[in-house]
Amino acid sequence: MSSFHVVDGTVAQEVIAASPAKILEIVRDTYLQHSRGATVNPNSYFLRFPEQPTCRIIALPAHLGGERPVSGLKWIASFPPNIARNLPRASAVLILNDAETGYPFACLEASQISAARTAASAALAVETLAAGEYPRNVLFVGAGVIGRTVSDFLAARDLSVRECLVHDHVDAYARTFASYLCDTHGWSARSATDIDSALATADLVVLATTAPAPWLSDAQTLRPDQLILNLSLRDVHPTVMIKCHNILDDLDHCLTAQTSPHLTEIEYGTRDFIDGTLADVLLGRVRIDADRTTIFSPFGLGVLDLAVGHHIYEAAKARGRTTEIPTFFAEPTRW
Repeated sequence: MSSFHVVDGTVAQEVIAASPAKILEIVRDTYLQHSRGATVNPNSYFLRFPEQPTCRIIALPAHLGGERPVSGLKWIASFPPNIARNLPRASAVLILNDAETGYPFACLEASQISAARTAASAALAVETLAAGEYPRNVLFVGAGVIGRTVSDFLAARDLSVRECLVHDHVDAYARTFASYLCDTHGWSARSATDIDSALATADLVVLATTAPAPWLSDAQTLRPDQLILNLSLRDVHPTVMIKCHNILDDLDHCLTAQTSPHLTEIEYGTRDFIDGTLADVLLGRVRIDADRTTIFSPFGLGVLDLAVGHHIYEAAKARGRTTEIPTFFAEPTRW
């Protein structure tokens, strides 16, 4: 049994910033491994609070098989009221467990990991699903950590951007994010108060909001060659979902918890509106044409957190950047 290590958020952030290409590769490989049945990814468990209906803490257990198996659990809190306190909405930890003994060997600050695996999934979806190679008009709806991290991964993959628009219910946040896009990535960017006009002109739409219920409806104009990254999962109305190509990360996970795909299944009583998973597209089992808008809805698999977190742990340990707690387990032997 090895000693216990802690990886703080600053270290996790450093590793993520240094290895976006590696993290995207890890996410891609994990999707494919999951599609082969080489993972264990139970349903997430939601701890909800009757007096705070918008808040929740979610447990995501997972096991990753293969040559270097590892198990673990992400425990992530989502408290939208934090935004009014100028605090990040989400906070999280990731526990890594040894696959042979079951002993936990590391605890990592995981809000950065959660954002990175979501952003890597988004960048992978753009590379896999977006039609054509040309400068894109990009719309970010939601000016938080997820949107910012998605922009970092898209920039790291050299996405050609003509213009970025940022919409947020607090325009000051949108202006701050637009400045970040200009200063950090060199993109032309500005805030957009008219969401309908912004949606009508965007080639790529990144939905990263805290919306509890669908707002993107038939009243908005979408384009056939448009790609929507439905990262916050609850923004798109079923009447829109049913008309689009729909790619998920995992059918059974995504069709739960009142997500837009789940609400569409409930309203129409079918899963026929779903084309397949991102792994299906990567493997050539599903092809998406540009005859309709394409929506990618990733529920967020625990195995992705696990795979990315394990990479961050190993990189941090190799650099001597973990905090070791040799006596974390008081009794290292039975006798």
